[in-house]
Amino acid sequence: MIKFWIKEAFKLIARSKFSFFLSLVSITLSVILITLSVFIIQFSNHFEQELKSNIVISVFIKDKIAKAEIDSIKSEMESFSFLKSVDYVSKDEAAEIFVKETGEDFRKILDYNPLPASFNLKLKSEYAVNDSIKKIIKDLSNLSWSDDVVFRQDFYQKILSYIDKGKVYVFTLTGLIFLVSIYLVYSTVRLILNSKYSELETMKFVGAKLSTIKMPIILNSALAGLIAGFAALAISILLYYYASEYLFSLDQIIRDKYLFVIILLSTGPLIGVFVTIISLRKISLKI
Repeated sequence: MIKFWIKEAFKLIARSKFSFFLSLVSITLSVILITLSVFIIQFSNHFEQELKSNIVISVFIKDKIAKAEIDSIKSEMESFSFLKSVDYVSKDEAAEIFVKETGEDFRKILDYNPLPASFNLKLKSEYAVNDSIKKIIKDLSNLSWSDDVVFRQDFYQKILSYIDKGKVYVFTLTGLIFLVSIYLVYSTVRLILNSKYSELETMKFVGAKLSTIKMPIILNSALAGLIAGFAALAISILLYYYASEYLFSLDQIIRDKYLFVIILLSTGPLIGVFVTIISLRKISLKI
């Protein structure tokens, strides 16, 4: 029986070349667009984690703090659970950074260095959220040696809000793409059914089982989905190597490539079979 189903599925391709091609194109586009949407979401998550892991809070040290105390203060800071790294910037280093960034050397005018020493603190990503950052800044401001705490909160919050909004748009787009793909495949299956109407009625008349009628059409859609998956995989591989060579490395975004390939190849057949089963739900043995 299985051999018969497979044989009939391939006959459907020969009989309905245009419908099969239309189904193949629609599923391929669906798989590519859905994969692209998933990649964009993964990329935004990766970018968000990278941004959070590079958030810097600058804590300026009071001038009255002796250099001998700096090491003990740094050791104390490194023990804080919310910090990923602690970098000390001396007054001389602060002056060099100022001159490099502004191009103006105040040392030619002033006979002293007005810039304070500071600690540049990087937070662990799990603490890089608005409420945690506010609490951390408050705690750092209350330290006896802390003169001022500087954090570009508006800048980071804007970027994070843009990322969150972008995710919403991508999720919405993915949903629309999925609905469009379902409609396209559904329309294609209906075309196949309309072209086989007389044949299906004949099969019912001679007493064919419902599975004998439906399974070749389901296998036909599964085959179209599988070919679409391979086509989408080939396009994804080309885009992957292009992006890796000219834009950025994708290894940190797509960490499990084998799982990615499996999902890519299975999405097409799943879409095809799912929509075909829905399309065939009204078919019965009634003549």
